[in-house]
Amino acid sequence: MKPEWQRTHACGVLRPEHIGQHVRLNGWVHRIRDLGGLVFIDLRDRTGLVQVVFDPSISPELVKQASNLRVEYCVAIAGEVRRRRPGAENPKLATGEIEVFAHALHVFNPSKTPPFPINEENLQVDESVRLKYRYLDLRRPAMYRRLELRHRIVKYIRDFLSERGFLEIETPILIKSTPEGARDYLVPSRLYPGKFYALPQSPQQLKQLLMVAGVERYFQIARCFRDEDPRADRQPEFTQLDLEMSFVTQEDILNLIEELFTSMIETCTDKRVLKPFPRLTYNEALARYGTDKPDLRFGLELHELTDILRETEFQAFRNAIEAGGIVKAICLPGCAHYSRKQIDELTEFVKRFGAKGLATIAFTAEGIRSPIAKFLSEAELSAIQQRTGAQTGDLVAIVADTPKVVNECLSRLRHRMGHELGLADPNLLAFAWIVDFPLLEWNAEEGRWEPSHHPFTAPREEDIPLLDTDPGKVRANCYDLVCNGNELASGSIRIHQRELQNKIFKLLGYSDAEIQERFGHLLEAFEYGAPPHGGIAPGIDRLVMLLTGDETIRNVIAFPKNTAMVDVMFGAPSPVSEEQLRELHLKVVLDDEA
Repeated sequence: MKPEWQRTHACGVLRPEHIGQHVRLNGWVHRIRDLGGLVFIDLRDRTGLVQVVFDPSISPELVKQASNLRVEYCVAIAGEVRRRRPGAENPKLATGEIEVFAHALHVFNPSKTPPFPINEENLQVDESVRLKYRYLDLRRPAMYRRLELRHRIVKYIRDFLSERGFLEIETPILIKSTPEGARDYLVPSRLYPGKFYALPQSPQQLKQLLMVAGVERYFQIARCFRDEDPRADRQPEFTQLDLEMSFVTQEDILNLIEELFTSMIETCTDKRVLKPFPRLTYNEALARYGTDKPDLRFGLELHELTDILRETEFQAFRNAIEAGGIVKAICLPGCAHYSRKQIDELTEFVKRFGAKGLATIAFTAEGIRSPIAKFLSEAELSAIQQRTGAQTGDLVAIVADTPKVVNECLSRLRHRMGHELGLADPNLLAFAWIVDFPLLEWNAEEGRWEPSHHPFTAPREEDIPLLDTDPGKVRANCYDLVCNGNELASGSIRIHQRELQNKIFKLLGYSDAEIQERFGHLLEAFEYGAPPHGGIAPGIDRLVMLLTGDETIRNVIAFPKNTAMVDVMFGAPSPVSEEQLRELHLKVVLDDEA
């Protein structure tokens, strides 16, 4: 780049105080308006837009050159900053009081017509096209703002933790394959034929070993990898704040993260935060909201009716209860007027999540309107109204089934109606802590216990005796941070004694040989004065998505995979050469060739 074309100012910083100055600008042509004599362009760089005027009174030849420009040409412009004429100001632009009268133009590089408009704020184009041309998609100001916010969030985290004595330490990307809840991505070793590294699902064991090493306060903006089946909002690689502390209690970690998130959001965004963060037990969250990641921006709590309807004449309810199920309801304010079509739509909605049907009771000024009212006594109807708090004009929706189905269906219905009724404030972030999860879950299909979080989570100390008598009742010393219906972080106090960790591995069905092979390094470390420790791992991608109001994490990742886990820009995954496979001592055998 020749020095005479290097910029003196960024486009978005020019203001009235620059009037009269001669400036050089570099950027991309955002818009062009050719008025037959004057040519106007909006020039864009990462700082914003500025209007540039090509005036024939300055140079007819320059106007001719400008009329040949097209959007996304990369150019340099030299000119004088002038005040816009009265009435021509643009209050929507930070540079809207001034414009630059060009006296020289240089094209660094022309551009083909982009596959989609870069200058449209609300772009309507298939995501696959955006991902294929991601380098163009990221030129759009809205996308750049997402990258910038992500940078500021990560920088704030680094500064906040550094000021509190944490060390940022990188951990290996090539590690041993160990079970942590998902499939590992495996990397074959060229030097050791038949052996493999794995990409870390998280730095879980590594950060625990750092606590054994005496680091005491560690963090990392960690890249993690999980070979999971495709899902709408899942990425094979993701970023989390990984954090671990020694000699701490659950309370210490919750208070630290609450302070971090509250101050970070108030400093970096204009979002409001509900504080202090409420704390709910796992059982309380399921009882009140049907999910362990409730959206607390609105009420619409669930109400159990099982005790009220245990002797009911309505057979659908009674059968569900006698089969060991439950009956729960949600009161939808102001929805008593819903038509049969609207109720049918809600019924079909809950059926997608396993419900056999949806019973409704409308409390209207003219009385109760319900297809099941004739099967319920006045006492039962009155008790339902009292339990749900239904007022005149409200609609009570009821599901009867197994606890899992009832909670899933009504939590989904609650989430949908909270948004449809305008109860979810988009500018409010309602964080909450969920605590006291079960330590273990029984896998009936495989006939074994599985960890609710991961196998390194410590049980509540008072529940340790139950490991020998009733493992399903043991509560974990763990905690989830949720916000607006999303899980943002999961953490726990860790096991730091070999005997207890070995007992948990045995409960999970590992043999002595498997324990030694997969976890021997960690168990041995615990024999060298391992301190009590615990940590947490908030997801960076999901956090930034919440702060930007996006519906998908792909919008806040620079180069994401699509929903099928494919990089459409690079065309990955892709075949490799036979020579590469030979070097790795590998041969590809497809299912139909086996």
